[in-house]
Amino acid sequence: MINNLLFDLGGVIMDICKDNCVAAFRELGMDRPERFFGEFSQQGPFMQLEAGQIGVDEFHAALRPCLPEGVTDAQIDAAFCRFLTGIPAERLDALLQLRRRFKVYLLSNTNPVMWHSRIADEFAKRGKTITDYFNGMVTSFEARALKPDAEIFRYAERTLGIVPEETLFIDDSRANLEAAARLGFHTALAAPGTEFADIIAAYPKQ
Repeated sequence: MINNLLFDLGGVIMDICKDNCVAAFRELGMDRPERFFGEFSQQGPFMQLEAGQIGVDEFHAALRPCLPEGVTDAQIDAAFCRFLTGIPAERLDALLQLRRRFKVYLLSNTNPVMWHSRIADEFAKRGKTITDYFNGMVTSFEARALKPDAEIFRYAERTLGIVPEETLFIDDSRANLEAAARLGFHTALAAPGTEFADIIAAYPKQ
């Protein structure tokens, strides 16, 4: 019996575009910004921030050698947030509908720069807050672990009080899904062009 839905954020709920972020850092004068950004994971200070290994001030300081003199913290944060393109309103509505039938949770590899700015703003644009859409949330920077590491899933189990065998995990990364499946979670791939509401509607009834 599926009682819980556990969502990835970027690529499932939030639309993202890595190329926008790369272009924004290039405009700030960073040489080869693409070296920091992969399809499903980041590198260098970006990865360290996401994993909770460094804070925001340390993140800014670590990027300074890669940028021209005079680039501000606000400019760095704005360029980083260009990774996110937004959440369509119908997905926010779908989350509220799903909360009537399931407990709905979030498990995201993310960082405090985005979490406290663009992500919060996107969930607030319908006059609500992110807590209206989820029964609980786990972020990588708070857990100090990144998907697909088993530790972040175990952290989610402990923090959210969920049982893997009662939980459907939806992510756009096959590696993350495989890691979750090894721990007993039910899994579903959010392939490009698919909507999570359709994935859940088509999921076999337990």
